[in-house]
This record gives sequence, C-alpha cells and structure tokens, in this order.
Amino acid sequence: MRPLLLQLSRQLRREAQKSGLSPIDSQILMAIRQNPGAGVSELAQIEQMSRPTMSVHVKRLEASGWIERAGNGHAGDKRRVALALSDAGSQALAAVRRSRTDWLVNRLTLLTPDEIAALNAAVAPLDRLVRLNP
Repeated sequence: MRPLLLQLSRQLRREAQKSGLSPIDSQILMAIRQNPGAGVSELAQIEQMSRPTMSVHVKRLEASGWIERAGNGHAGDKRRVALALSDAGSQALAAVRRSRTDWLVNRLTLLTPDEIAALNAAVAPLDRLVRLNP
C-alpha cells in the first residue's frame, strides 16, 4: 500500500506544479488558509519545520504576491505578524485544487463500478489511519 500511496502523492504534487506552485508552496498556502492569522512560528510548528526555514518560505511567498501580512496576530506583540492569503494566493490554491481534481476524476472514469465501490469503502479506514495518534 505504501508504494501506491507514494505514487499517488507524487502525481498529485506534479499536478500542483502545473499551476505554478511548488509542493511546499501549496502546502504552506493551504496551512495559511486553514489557520487564518497564523504567524511564522505557528506555521513552522504546523508544517514541522524550523522557524528560520519557514521565514524564508514566507518571505518568498509574500514577494510572489501569494500571501500578505494581516497585522499583529496578538495584541501588544509587535514582533508577531499574522499572515493571510492574498487574492492571488487564493486563486493559485483554487487552480491547484482544480488540477488535482481533474486528474483524479479523469482516472476514476476509467474504473469499473466495482473498483469505485472498493475505493469508496477504503476512504473511511484510510481517513482513520491518517488521523490516528500513536
């Protein structure tokens, strides 16, 4: 199962790149969308990377126009800056989602009804597997 999941993940990352975003760009933009107002330290923790590394990515994404600073995240702490997706960042994420969805839909149409049913039956256990906390 692991090799197949890796192949699927790689293909979906390739689809994201067709939209002009690297896999890490997509990942960070998604994290900002899911955690509005998060700062660099919070994003670094969420994405399990060092704060300096996240800071480099955030500066690059901001220079590209995909994210913007949304003011101070915590009252009184002027060092902490909340981040938000720009309109361009939201559009880029939407393009990634469309590209990935189109790729997946095109493949699913090639499967038999029994294969589709088997995939549907696997969704809940796979979701549980991902969410388990060891």
